[in-house]
Amino acid sequence: MATQKSKTKNIISWVIIGALALVVLIPDSRVALQRGLMKIGLFKPDVKEQPQTSNASSATPMVMTESVTLSDETGKTFSSHDLKGKVVFINFWATWCGPCRAEMPSIQAIYDKYKDHEQVAFLLVEVDHNIEGAKAFLAKEKLNLPVYYPESAIPQAWMSDAIPSTVVLNKQGALAFDHKGMADYSTKEFEDFLISLINQ
Repeated sequence: MATQKSKTKNIISWVIIGALALVVLIPDSRVALQRGLMKIGLFKPDVKEQPQTSNASSATPMVMTESVTLSDETGKTFSSHDLKGKVVFINFWATWCGPCRAEMPSIQAIYDKYKDHEQVAFLLVEVDHNIEGAKAFLAKEKLNLPVYYPESAIPQAWMSDAIPSTVVLNKQGALAFDHKGMADYSTKEFEDFLISLINQ
């Protein structure tokens, strides 16, 4: 009996060691594991604090104090200031970043729901300006997200030194949401938060 238990423990130990080796040695397996952890409810973005509404005339609405200039793959540039009046979802990522790649399907899910909404804009900012790498990644993952590239310094309050990093600006351009690290943006809580900003 003790021998059978010992064999079972050895098998379980080897399975765990094998799984950990795959995670360490094969980047795509890490991304798959991270996506799996998001799907079971881990890595939810914290949207508990709902944005304040300016229902009183004495309340001064917060206004945009930060901005970044971005370009698309054709080189056309614009400023995030140009999007004032819209709720703006900005995700900072890089093609080599596993957690960035892991959260992309959840961003695609929320993007698909609101991409045609006139009061919402999505900006996925590939911080290394790797146009070909970004295109290859999107094609491989069958994603159609709008990718942009920084042409000016990214505000420290938006990205600091961590990627992935996601911010959402309200219609006045003020920071309404800030999350460092990967997260599942396809949750009902995050969608409700986005709707609350749209309805302000």
